[in-house]
Amino acid sequence: MNTADLGLPVDVPSTALFTDQYELTMLQAALKAGTAERRSVFEVFTRRLPDGRRYGVLAGTGRVLDAVENFRFDAGVLGYLRERDIVDEATLQWLAGYRFSGDIWGYPEGEVYFPGSPIMRVEGSFAECVLLETVILSILNHDSAIAAAASRMSSAAGGRPLIEMGARRTHELAAVAASRAAYVGGFASTSDLAAGFRYNIPTVGTSAHAFTLLHDNERDAFQAQVDSLGRDTTLLVDTYDVATAVRTAVEVAGPELGAVRIDSGDLLLVAHRVRQQLDELGATNTRIIVTSDLDEYAIASLAAAPVDAYGVGTQLVTGSGHPTCSMVYKLVARAESADLKAPLVAVAKKAAGGKTSVGGRKWAARRLDEDGVAEAEVVGTGAVPAELVDRQLLVELVKGGDVVAREPLDVVRDRHTAARAGLPLSATQLSRGEPVIPTEYVLGRSGS
Repeated sequence: MNTADLGLPVDVPSTALFTDQYELTMLQAALKAGTAERRSVFEVFTRRLPDGRRYGVLAGTGRVLDAVENFRFDAGVLGYLRERDIVDEATLQWLAGYRFSGDIWGYPEGEVYFPGSPIMRVEGSFAECVLLETVILSILNHDSAIAAAASRMSSAAGGRPLIEMGARRTHELAAVAASRAAYVGGFASTSDLAAGFRYNIPTVGTSAHAFTLLHDNERDAFQAQVDSLGRDTTLLVDTYDVATAVRTAVEVAGPELGAVRIDSGDLLLVAHRVRQQLDELGATNTRIIVTSDLDEYAIASLAAAPVDAYGVGTQLVTGSGHPTCSMVYKLVARAESADLKAPLVAVAKKAAGGKTSVGGRKWAARRLDEDGVAEAEVVGTGAVPAELVDRQLLVELVKGGDVVAREPLDVVRDRHTAARAGLPLSATQLSRGEPVIPTEYVLGRSGS
């Protein structure tokens, strides 16, 4: 069953108001000026990666496609806009029939990106494209930030599974999106049932300290959990004394005990002690799971510890210090008139302070070295050089208003693993540094 098609409570009936007011006032002015129907090209990109990051991870594309499909101005939405006098009646009439009918191209979800990468290109009339700016950016900025943090944590974990458990640290709907993005970035499961239901992400969970404290003693709590969930369950062993709890856990569940979880203390030291104790008690196959405010640096510091899995919450759902990717949505080309055959003209903002843009409808390709490792992100306008034709990154996502590129989340997750593996080894270093490959521009004919 594809739960993404069910229409769950975590969804909203319309995404039309997930926007800023000036999108609608621009529309009104453009309709009055006769420029609203000019063919236009908008691109999503970031001018820089968050400080210290070597690569970005694109996540949220599938959610963008859903948002575009649900961008509808129903009677209630139109009534709100009319009551607040946000736009005039002519604009309301135009909005009543809004359906995006253009094309969207983009990097496939899970792909890595770099400064200047045109990770999404939206084409259509100015009127229909400009309205999508805020909702596209809100999704991609959030989800890509989470996926980038997840990717770094996954790399630091060195193949050990990661559990997403940050729902209580963020907005309830953001938690679902964060679980999805974490899965794209390499996490194996989530504690959030809404995310499991919505996106088929594996879910896990057993008990918290409250369950132990509920009982008269730790043995009673462990016995109740084992009786209910079986010997393969995970017992939380740091409510009181860890060594005592581990001994009690094995006495209750036997050497078949599935796992113990440690949620406090010096995790490196405690993990070594617990592993030794479990082995001495004959529970050699019992796994050790650690939680407690982990981030990629803490995970990397536990590389030599006998840890089998990590649970990560706060640092993941906040992007590990970088909760946004600073992506922007800019008009890069527009037609000279509303005539569908009118040529495109490259346009770009010229400004001080690092906010300049490169005009023109762009393509992107990744050049590889002789060993098949990425060596440059090549972004250009006009004709694509012959040697890069087979290395182009953008794929068609929406054609004539119809979504043409939905794919299972596991495909996206596997794509990211492959994309990260294709970068130079220094991409996975946690130390501060520049993007792992440079962005090169090849500028041809301006509009294209």
